[in-house]
Amino acid sequence: MPLIANTDLPSFARLRAEGQEVLEPGRAKQQDIRELHIGILNMMPDAALEATERQFLRLVGSCNRIAQFHTHLFTFPEIPRDEKSKSHIDKYYRSFESLQEEGLDAIILSGANPAQPEIEKEPFWEPLGAVVEWAKDNVCSVMCSCLATHAVVQQLWGIRRYKLADKRWGVYSNRITDAVHPLIANINTRFDAPHSHVYEVNAGQFEKRHLPVLAQSREADLHLAVSPDGLRFVFFQGHPEYDAVSLLKEYKREVVRYIESQRETYPPYPEHYFSKEARDILEQHKRLVERARGDFSSLPQFPDAEVEGLVDNTWSDTGKAIVNNWLGLIYQVADQERGKVFMDGVNPADPLGLGYSKV
Repeated sequence: MPLIANTDLPSFARLRAEGQEVLEPGRAKQQDIRELHIGILNMMPDAALEATERQFLRLVGSCNRIAQFHTHLFTFPEIPRDEKSKSHIDKYYRSFESLQEEGLDAIILSGANPAQPEIEKEPFWEPLGAVVEWAKDNVCSVMCSCLATHAVVQQLWGIRRYKLADKRWGVYSNRITDAVHPLIANINTRFDAPHSHVYEVNAGQFEKRHLPVLAQSREADLHLAVSPDGLRFVFFQGHPEYDAVSLLKEYKREVVRYIESQRETYPPYPEHYFSKEARDILEQHKRLVERARGDFSSLPQFPDAEVEGLVDNTWSDTGKAIVNNWLGLIYQVADQERGKVFMDGVNPADPLGLGYSKV
């Protein structure tokens, strides 16, 4: 069912142009359909701020429940921003305090670029902790992406991430490890998911804390897990929200960093992502960069346009299906009145009746 354009956020117009159903508030008011209010905490850096908005809005807007989805973007003033991003945030984002007053049914926490070796030294650490503490008792579920997962499991369960020898990035095959959980109902038992992280947590750490693991990869380990009650927190280490070209753009940024001497070695390719044809084009560009020997004044532009048509999206359908299931579960247990999280007869300690909370 549709997203509601409850602000003038440019991402709504962009999604509508792509074919996504986005209702104006006037039309939405004429429909006697239940509302669900989803907060989206965007902690991504300036270059990815608006792209991240669109990625998560697409996932929410793909839900097939008969509901109107009102999304509320917010971020933290502690995160450094350039003037353009500050202006965008001032115009289209809400304060967390105002969302606390009005109430939410669920929250999505985006990832963030790691800047500190110790996650508790990141500027978002303390305000994120405040959001998590409030959400535990005031929303049905919190969905965490990548670095947000690392932060939340350390804050609540003492699970500490560790640094990898090399960055884990690419598209990895995953298998379902808990076939009975409704979050993964009606999806393939094996599916792809993008990953991109320097720090990692693993399935063994989650299992020791009795956090059910729902999907993992032989190469990339943990992908999807939940809190002991099965719903309050949903953890992705991968990025189901990524566009087809997200890893291409990330690879380009790493090439630019190499050209600008911000990294010593030419970046490796994201694993299982580029086709042979795409690699051939990128190899040719790499040779031109290396031949330039530091004089990049005549270097051809990065071949974005040539490569974009050669990358495949093999994960979005599964990501949308999982988020659809997630929103469906929230639809079942959320009370229509904001702030009253669970309907009568639903046990907050085990809202899905799975018995996970007894482990």
